[in-house]
Amino acid sequence: MTSSSEKLTYANYLQVDQLLDLQIPRSSPAEHDEMLFIVIHQVYELWFKQILHELDRAGRKLREGDLWDVYHYLKRVRMVLKTLVGQVDILETMTPESFVSFRDRLDTASGFQSMQFRELEFKLGLKRKEVLKYMPEGMAGRDAALNRLNEPSLVDDFHVFLANRGARIPSEVLERDVTLRSEPNEAVQDQLVECSVNAPELANLFELMLDIDEGLQEWRYRHVQLVRRTIGNKHGTGGSPGVPYLERTLFEPVFPDLWAIRHRF
Repeated sequence: MTSSSEKLTYANYLQVDQLLDLQIPRSSPAEHDEMLFIVIHQVYELWFKQILHELDRAGRKLREGDLWDVYHYLKRVRMVLKTLVGQVDILETMTPESFVSFRDRLDTASGFQSMQFRELEFKLGLKRKEVLKYMPEGMAGRDAALNRLNEPSLVDDFHVFLANRGARIPSEVLERDVTLRSEPNEAVQDQLVECSVNAPELANLFELMLDIDEGLQEWRYRHVQLVRRTIGNKHGTGGSPGVPYLERTLFEPVFPDLWAIRHRF
């Protein structure tokens, strides 16, 4: 931290020295591409933190009915997701041979253990309790992820927003068990169609939400292709399930009701 007598500079405001000390290869002598691997994944974690920051604000604004602020924060999330996809291009410059040169140093560590990504999934409503078996007691970030599991998701915030604007959202949707994944609901879909036809500003919001849904699916696809390209059908590091699991999650929609009404226009 900067002391009160120290002049504020770019370096101490951003804590650049501390930030640049965080990349510590485990291979010895350090394999060249391990630095890239560490930097990219640290940057991913920073972007996950920012997405959660934006989604939390967007969720509050949905419940307050502040549509224009919701646009602002969700547009930012959409752009961050595009950046996450673009970073895969950088990782794909790492060949299987260069990854193998330091892979065994990762030991039990795995990207599957990213608790911030679990938080992101839970915040968006992708609540799959089967992932809890990969979140043992004592894992860093587990408590924060479990808090997200037990809290309303952005889908729940969205339903409250619609109800507050006069949409007839069923009580069983508004009062559902928030620890479970939100399931498609025909009554909600009917209301979404009505809102799309009668309120253009809501139709624009729905398209933005689908952009985010599609962006997350695009990142998943690029990620699974990266893993397949790098390690094939081997298990992931730390015993994580690797490509087969990632493939099963590829086309899981965040907002299934918005996808379900596309044929109705």
